[in-house]
Amino acid sequence: MVSKIDGKLFAEMIIQGAQNLSNHADLVDSLNVYPVPDGDTGTNMNLTMTSGREAVEDNLSQHIGELGKTFSKGLLMGARGNSGVILSQLFRGFSKNLEEFETINANQFAESFKAGVDTAYKAIMKPVEGTILTVARDAADAAMHKAEETEDCIALMTYILEKAEVSLENTPNLLPVLKEVGVVDSGGKGLAVVYDGFLKALKGETVSAEAPKLNKDSLVNEAHDFHGVINTEDIVYGYCTEMMVRFGKNKKAFDEQNFREDMSQFGDSLLVINDEEIVKVHVHTEQPGDVFNYGQQYGELIKLKVENMREQHREVVKKEHNGGQAAHVEKTQTVDTAVIAISMGDGISELFKSMGATHMISGGQTMNPSTEDIVKIIEQSQCKRAIILPNNKNILMASEQAAEIVDADAIVIPTKSIPQGIAALFNYDESDSLESNKARMVESLEAVRSGAVTYAVRDTKIDGVEIKKDAFMALVEDKIVKSNDNQFETVKGLIEEMIDEDSEIITMIVGADADETITSDIEDWMEAHYPDVELDQHDGQQPVYQYLFSVE
Repeated sequence: MVSKIDGKLFAEMIIQGAQNLSNHADLVDSLNVYPVPDGDTGTNMNLTMTSGREAVEDNLSQHIGELGKTFSKGLLMGARGNSGVILSQLFRGFSKNLEEFETINANQFAESFKAGVDTAYKAIMKPVEGTILTVARDAADAAMHKAEETEDCIALMTYILEKAEVSLENTPNLLPVLKEVGVVDSGGKGLAVVYDGFLKALKGETVSAEAPKLNKDSLVNEAHDFHGVINTEDIVYGYCTEMMVRFGKNKKAFDEQNFREDMSQFGDSLLVINDEEIVKVHVHTEQPGDVFNYGQQYGELIKLKVENMREQHREVVKKEHNGGQAAHVEKTQTVDTAVIAISMGDGISELFKSMGATHMISGGQTMNPSTEDIVKIIEQSQCKRAIILPNNKNILMASEQAAEIVDADAIVIPTKSIPQGIAALFNYDESDSLESNKARMVESLEAVRSGAVTYAVRDTKIDGVEIKKDAFMALVEDKIVKSNDNQFETVKGLIEEMIDEDSEIITMIVGADADETITSDIEDWMEAHYPDVELDQHDGQQPVYQYLFSVE
């Protein structure tokens, strides 16, 4: 029987819970509903829990309240992905309830589980039942009930685990997509595995390592190695050019499609966005003056910007040759306003930087940056204001958590895809206030529809689509709309799903694993079947997703 838990025993529970989760991370990953190669719930929870464990191992205390603070801080900073953030919030509330105690009894132990659930539910804007939250709540309710009957923490934890596993088995009845795919909730499974480790520690058992540690190297890559990808002389269009034109009376009538076609003659990486009063343009060109002269046909030029990309490239190479200090210069660069974009692929990162992003964090699909990764970038920039573009739904919560704990005035634009991030950045104005920028950038997301092509990692059926392992899949936002062994047919199906009679332009971001022949076939097929829709192509070099699309 264990009637009291002190800091030393709680630390052992954390260590065994983290080890048990590490052993089962792959299993938890395999329970992700969508059979995409970025199913990473287990990975994210494991890295989050490991961060908490390492913090505890570095700062052991007999006082359970002090140890709880250390554990909570470690989880907070190491939280990755939505599952990791929720896990950190569960134990944030749990640990907060311990603060005043040197040791706790069974009743206080149960109350801490309940406090954790209350904190986590408050942190989630729209809690979904049939997830880790449900499992945590049902387990906490069971704890409160059992604590009325026993003073034994082992008996209490045994009952908590039992009820957590019952709740986990019920998650498919609460979340239809789980039942369709035939799995329980992955986050709930991860939590049950942690609780199992807690119980083993209370019993004096040790969880042996059964899996190699995952690589936890920082995902932050502020100084993207663009110069290693290209040579200065390979830059065809050397001037990153931006302008805004306010339409004027007695000027040429603006037609968006004609404007795009004309602008495309000046270079590549063309982006055009407009409303009834203004058109904003971004293009890489050799003739910035010709771009501006063309824009003046439509009205008054109100904002102009030209950057020599060849000179920027030479400076990076020069700094590297003078002692490899390019990365250091980037790290210590200070800005008044930091615009931080989470990106995947050098091409996408280069595009983000050319549009005004000041700092990049490498992440996105296969690995999510932690709260600490984002916090460090903001702190290193010494900025007064920060704008964070997560560009992935699974990075949104970590971004919001980072924004809450930094000293800078920070906001998060809820971008859930790379195309949304591009649209948001296109509406960023560095001279405007955070509030105005946020309103404008968030509004721009409504006009973007995102699609992607990747491959399946297992056989399944979801959203009525039969999917075979290694087949290609087309996704519109988060919904799988088509799967086919033929990549070209999959892309065609995606485009047909995304384009409607109002579509004017489709942007295609080509990934690192894309087939040049397929890309060429897509261009020819678009020209033949959708001659009125402009195809704007970018080399994103992103992993996992062969193609990313957006339609406007």
